Amino acid sequence: MKILICGKGGTGKSTLTALLGKEMAGRGKRVLIIDSDESNFGLPALLGMDKPRDFMEYLGGKKVLFERVKTLEKGMKTDSLPSGYFSEKGTIKLLSVGKIYEFGEGCACPINALSSKFLENVELETDELLIADTDAGVEHLGRGVERGCDVLLVVVGPSRESIELAKRVTTMVKNLGKQVYYILNKTDDESERTLLDSLPRGMVIASIPNDKRISLYGLQGSELDLKLEGIGKIADFLKEKAGPL
Repeated sequence: MKILICGKGGTGKSTLTALLGKEMAGRGKRVLIIDSDESNFGLPALLGMDKPRDFMEYLGGKKVLFERVKTLEKGMKTDSLPSGYFSEKGTIKLLSVGKIYEFGEGCACPINALSSKFLENVELETDELLIADTDAGVEHLGRGVERGCDVLLVVVGPSRESIELAKRVTTMVKNLGKQVYYILNKTDDESERTLLDSLPRGMVIASIPNDKRISLYGLQGSELDLKLEGIGKIADFLKEKAGPL
């Protein structure tokens, strides 16, 4: 199964990616995490890993990426990923598609194009799971990144902008035949009620309360070492409702 995590900036997409990846690894899965957010550098630390070399370098770098991405072949296996372009800890692998480092180097379009092609072409074994952490907003939708996934998890924080973006994502993928679900994050009792009243109940699969410990881990740049009930609920739901894991 290929799971894509998206949502408004600051809702906690990378945090949930790391926590869900660790939860699935703890359940006996081999997990491939795809970091396709060109501007967020924090995911490796949350996983307790060093940042891998950008995968776009393997294809010659950003300037030639649009042409070289066509060389990716259908049926790629995670075990055949080029050495040096992923970090690994236990049964979790992390692949970073690419980042923007320099002033004036251009947009993230090539990075999203590579993410889209990779997700479409990579082929998972029965004991494998892929989780893709996307950039904030909807640019990845414009580049068709969602085409290669099976399930979209939209992270919704306690803001009206986050609610509206979640609805827009749902509208944009309605003709793709993908399963879309919402995860409420950073909530308290009042904001959770408001979010539930603003979204289709059947699409909300978990609500994760605001936890100051998570902010501290992020501030320190240290590995997330937490077991949250909400993350377990997401994993259980995916197993029961979204197909076999």
